[in-house]
Amino acid sequence: QVQLVESGGGLVQAGGSLRLSCAASGRTFSGSAMGWFRQAPGKEREFVAAINGRGVSTYYADSAKGRFTISRDYALNTLYLQMNSLKPEDTAVYYCAVYAVPYYSRQNNPTYWGQGTQVTVST
Repeated sequence: QVQLVESGGGLVQAGGSLRLSCAASGRTFSGSAMGWFRQAPGKEREFVAAINGRGVSTYYADSAKGRFTISRDYALNTLYLQMNSLKPEDTAVYYCAVYAVPYYSRQNNPTYWGQGTQVTVST
């Protein structure tokens, strides 16, 4: 059974950093695009970042560019999101996702989702 488990969330002051991890189990996702999404209270889930199956190409929402870095460790079957210069508007539940295809596309929806990890940025 496929399982995605996020960790690394927490409470941080504005300007601080957090590193989210997503450990995948049940199968290897080395050939699949993976991504991070987030959902703030009262808002729809939104795309944050994605990385292709080979790990060469990455994609970011405008809000994440220059501050967040997505990466993956194939040996550990783990996805990461390094978040720097955090802002209060980054407060949300962050979800890890896996696509059924190797390449990220805005038109594709992820196939698997994690349960999410809360990130709270205080002023």
